[in-house]
Amino acid sequence: MVQIKTPEQIAKMRAAGLVVAAIHAATREAAVPGASTKDLDDVARKVLDEHGAKSNFLGYGGFPATICTSVNDVVVHGIPSENVVLNDGDIISIDCGAIVDGWHGDAAYTAFVGSGHAPELVELSRVTEESMWAGIAAMKLGNRLVDISRAIETYIRRQPKPGGGKYGIVEDYGGHGIGTEMHMDPHLLNYVERRRGKGPKLVPGFCLAIEPMVSLGTPRTKVLEDDWTVITTDGTWSSHWEHSVALTDQGPLVLTAPDGGKAKLAEYGVTAAPDPLA
Repeated sequence: MVQIKTPEQIAKMRAAGLVVAAIHAATREAAVPGASTKDLDDVARKVLDEHGAKSNFLGYGGFPATICTSVNDVVVHGIPSENVVLNDGDIISIDCGAIVDGWHGDAAYTAFVGSGHAPELVELSRVTEESMWAGIAAMKLGNRLVDISRAIETYIRRQPKPGGGKYGIVEDYGGHGIGTEMHMDPHLLNYVERRRGKGPKLVPGFCLAIEPMVSLGTPRTKVLEDDWTVITTDGTWSSHWEHSVALTDQGPLVLTAPDGGKAKLAEYGVTAAPDPLA
């Protein structure tokens, strides 16, 4: 069952989303050569404490940290560690969430550590991020879940990959509903699987975490012995972007974006819903 939210509940999710946005800003600044991924986890924990929010990652299914820190060929669910030190030229995807008054926010971004990154890495992150926004722009009244999947996949498939070949759209992980829990129905694929049908119709109060994961090679992944860390099977590097989004009767509101998604959605000809906390 899909949990449909009232405007008042969406406002509470917006509060959680703004905490996530604050974690993103703080960890992005701290993701420099020489920092450990444990350092980034400490930064996130401090931001949560400052806002009186709780982590929805810590303890989730036994996960031992506040955020996920996924470096280079790690796709998702990397565990912060003092032994994982960032180097110039690395890329890192930071995934985090927050709970405020029982309501959840969840978002991820990919950052470049230091400088001198190869053009194909810069393009990988750009394509992944823009595919997320294409998916968000497709979150319209009257559309169905599959329309979001199609928008994400279509954007990625239309982008030429430097050096040739195709980007790998990760198959085993995708987006999800969000609300009083971090992971809820429905599951959102980042590609169209026709056997799954069109999915539910998008109506006001529908809330999703939209999160494409894309690699420079294979779409396939494997989980390491820690039962969390997910890597590409061919060792190619990957990017992960995510926002939590609420659909209102005035359009989509990007709960985890500082401006509610206003600027980026305008690029797609979509007007973001008014911010209930503005």
